[in-house]
Amino acid sequence: MAAEVRRGDLIYSIDDIPRPFGRAFFLGVQHVLTMFGATVSVPLLLGPAMGLNQAQIATLVGSVMLASGVVTLLQVHWGSRLPIVQGVSFSFLGPFFAIIGQYKGPAAMQYIAGAIITGSFVEMAVGHFRWIGKLRRFISPVVIGPVIMLIGLALFKVGAPKAGAYWPIAALVIICIFWFSQFLSRASLVFRLFPILLAVLAGWVVSYFFSSIGTFAPDHPAYVSLQVVRESKWFRPPWGEGTGWILPWGLPKFSLAFFLAILASYLASMIESFGDYHSVSYMSRLSDPSEDTINKGIRAEGVGCFFTGLFGGFASTSYSENIGLIGITRVASRYVVTIGAFVLIFLGIFGKFGALAATLPGPVVGAMYCALFGLIAAIGVQQVARADLRSDRNLLIIGFSLFMGLSLPAYFTGVPEFGIAAKKVVIAGAPWLAEMINIIGSTGMAVAAIFGLLLDNILPGTPEERGIRS
Repeated sequence: MAAEVRRGDLIYSIDDIPRPFGRAFFLGVQHVLTMFGATVSVPLLLGPAMGLNQAQIATLVGSVMLASGVVTLLQVHWGSRLPIVQGVSFSFLGPFFAIIGQYKGPAAMQYIAGAIITGSFVEMAVGHFRWIGKLRRFISPVVIGPVIMLIGLALFKVGAPKAGAYWPIAALVIICIFWFSQFLSRASLVFRLFPILLAVLAGWVVSYFFSSIGTFAPDHPAYVSLQVVRESKWFRPPWGEGTGWILPWGLPKFSLAFFLAILASYLASMIESFGDYHSVSYMSRLSDPSEDTINKGIRAEGVGCFFTGLFGGFASTSYSENIGLIGITRVASRYVVTIGAFVLIFLGIFGKFGALAATLPGPVVGAMYCALFGLIAAIGVQQVARADLRSDRNLLIIGFSLFMGLSLPAYFTGVPEFGIAAKKVVIAGAPWLAEMINIIGSTGMAVAAIFGLLLDNILPGTPEERGIRS
């Protein structure tokens, strides 16, 4: 990689290989645990909406994990070559629900696969023809900062609400994360390397103990049951309708309307990834990603989405959660992320191991999010600090972009507690255009990026003021 490495206080830099292998393996597992909750939550949300049975939902979860592992390998070794994990993108939920509104069961997955595959060619073209990289000269820290902040802040709905399902367990995990990473890490390398993994294990063990002695009933938020592990199969075959690795739902089906609707989600995903590449570079003590790095990363994400459609999963993008993990553990090793990718592939193929990971109770996952997502928002603050914060111009752009990135999605989705209904754009002659506007307007990162780009490049400002030149 052309980027200059500044090791700083990293324990393992991007090209380092932790020894012995066991240490590297558990560091990779920690990446899997960090992204597992978000990765599994999408199929667990969309599966019931499609009317899938439990066996089909289990296949959907396995397909998502398999796709995440394969796409991560593509990104780390062929794309941006940054230590960044790929997983299910939440930016695509809008068009997915639109498809589910018209089709149910495996047929819905066939149309979802068709939309993902056709849209992936657009993302591949954006990266291959270097379009996204050329935007780099127009995107200053004034734009990038609010986008990164919203990557973390926009996920607040899965933090405390999920942890608050049972605060005692969630509080235990949060306390352990801080205790392990900030106190015990000073005396033990184990706690410096595995604070998240150890905290999650502590929460799971306590939850399982109280579940096994009957304190937690089956309907308790922190209840842990191993029945799903006992009933799941050890091995998923490569082929087979409803069970295989490849095209488990049958051949993809294509629709022009669904293709046009999903383009807005690809746009939001690319903008989010643009910010993530800067975040992970900063966390890895690298210089800002080059235009070539950004283009290769976006192209790899397009190729990854194509394979995701073939594997029967959902569209993938870079995962902010794992960038936060690099900041906490100070391990930016590409080798570690590669191991995590193989673990994901393993979990996607061998059902019992995926089922075991799925036993993580919601409060444990929510607590992990509370610790990690805020760190992503803090990275955005660091990006903004590279610009001149004494400039009224910059403060106006940053404040407006950040506020609109939080407020405009509320306009589109509604605020029920204040009696404000959702406001959806309707264009009778072009429903696909209306869907694009609704999806972009409902995505905080896209809103902040659009307003930031327009204002930062229209309002007069020197390169030094904008933070693109020292």
